[in-house]
Amino acid sequence: MFWWRFLCIIGYLLTGSILILGTAVGRRCGLRIAWFPDLARWWYGRLCHALDLRVQVIGEPAPNALLVANHISWLDIPVLGAQGRIDFLSKAEVRNWPLIGWMAEIAGTFFIARGAHQTGILISQIGERLSQGRWVAIFPEGTTTDGSRLRYFHPRLFGAAQLAGVLVQPVALRYGSNAVPDPIAPFVGNDILLFHLLRLTHHPGLKVRIQFLQPLDGHRLARRDISEYCHRAIDDALGLETSNANPPPTDRKSAQPPLATPAASRDEAI
Repeated sequence: MFWWRFLCIIGYLLTGSILILGTAVGRRCGLRIAWFPDLARWWYGRLCHALDLRVQVIGEPAPNALLVANHISWLDIPVLGAQGRIDFLSKAEVRNWPLIGWMAEIAGTFFIARGAHQTGILISQIGERLSQGRWVAIFPEGTTTDGSRLRYFHPRLFGAAQLAGVLVQPVALRYGSNAVPDPIAPFVGNDILLFHLLRLTHHPGLKVRIQFLQPLDGHRLARRDISEYCHRAIDDALGLETSNANPPPTDRKSAQPPLATPAASRDEAI
């Protein structure tokens, strides 16, 4: 069974390579491939299926929302990407990852390099993408964790949530079904992508829970307020004992109640 799953994963990776190559050639020839985000979503879903991820989704993404998620693994991108036409903000190193980095770049991922002072430009680009009816997901911790705690949420990129007509929506990601997060899913430290992929193949049936939490209109809020709201909402949803919580917002008077959204639950073996 291990080898069958492994061959399925290789098959989807090869399929992804062909799709990327065809799309890259088409774009070089001047073709506008508007359907590629849907194709990327399909591919993310097939990869999750090949890895035998058991995904439970609670709630749904709000329209024109900046999605703010905790960060545990490279799996976060295909798991979330399979839920809709979601673009991502990722660290620049991911662009050089075989296949996943190429797919992410062609699908419209924003890449940020440490110390490059790109925040202002990225906020404008993210706002433009959101105005087109797409979702953009960011991981404000800036790095992955083992899932047992939340790190500090860097507020600088929450500037995109201050734009008029944009909502910010926390998204809580959890791997495993027990009180203790699954130890296989995290991609941390000096992990190597290929070895991590092999570990996942040896542990089929990994359970994943995605919670789309109540969105907030951050148009008149400070970035620190928005960051604190998202951190607290995700922390509460995961039930974590967070030791490195965000500092309290400096402008409590500006806080507004979140917008209510229905939270339906669905189980998926994507």
